[in-house]
Amino acid sequence: MLAIEAEGLTKHYRGLLGRPGPMALRGVDLRVPAGAAFGLIGPNGAGKTTFVKALLGVVRPTGGAIRLLGGDPQDPAIRARVGYLPERLELARAWTPVEILGSVARAKRLGLNGQALLGALEAVGLGREARRKVGGFSKGMRQRVGLAAALLGEPELLVLDEPTDGLDPLGRVEVRALLQRALARGATLLLNSHLLAETERVCGRIGVLVGGRIVREGPLDELGGWGGLAGEAAAPGAQPGAGPAAPRWRVRFAEGAPAAALAAAGFTRGDGGAWRLGGQPAALNGALDAARAAGALILEVAREGTDLEAVLAAAVEARP
Repeated sequence: MLAIEAEGLTKHYRGLLGRPGPMALRGVDLRVPAGAAFGLIGPNGAGKTTFVKALLGVVRPTGGAIRLLGGDPQDPAIRARVGYLPERLELARAWTPVEILGSVARAKRLGLNGQALLGALEAVGLGREARRKVGGFSKGMRQRVGLAAALLGEPELLVLDEPTDGLDPLGRVEVRALLQRALARGATLLLNSHLLAETERVCGRIGVLVGGRIVREGPLDELGGWGGLAGEAAAPGAQPGAGPAAPRWRVRFAEGAPAAALAAAGFTRGDGGAWRLGGQPAALNGALDAARAAGALILEVAREGTDLEAVLAAAVEARP
């Protein structure tokens, strides 16, 4: 089942005096399977916020089609199955967190009692602040209230726009743990964030939106180049079109490691004194066992690839 399905999605805003305005979305095609953790990245003005608003039925697309959890985003029954955290979160300053969550629960007809609302606030670290007015809250505390509201009732789809904005490093760790628990119960996550390191930690699939179009999309390993490095020969016996090449690994050994034994185990010399190896984790472990048996002392093992910053920069640079 697809949690999100967009086909040829366009959005053309009107300018002054009814004249044609900017075109925010230019034929977006996107499919997000149920249960996936999907990260949407792109530069400012790429159309990410417009896409999220179209997804939630806040704005009507100019053209194309979009389906949410198999239904129409405008359907209240569908929207009740979605948890949403907006980028610019506005909370009634005179309300308390428990009052805010109570309002959300009533709007979604969740039928939650006060104890359940307190439990939701405790999950985001605000149990002791449940009856304080949010007008005195810091930005990070307000963000936690919004996250608690988004998670209320265990929604099938979470759409989170900059969920860790305003949080300290410990708070970001706590949010990641909450999201992992939601994914473990089968929820789908759409994460829209400029914090690419956070996106890498949570999402297994990425879409790059540039100029109103999805220009790259796929598993994080493939987009980051972890499925093989450009310009390298394929593994022996690999067939053309057989899918991504094996991962590449970078290994550092202590000085004095027997070069002949390392080469016999399948390692090749890399730059900076490191050694490299292509293969799945089982093959890596076999090669490391052979190296240790030959007396080599392992200092470091890392998977090679390109981070999302480089992926995004390359996508923007390649924009026609």
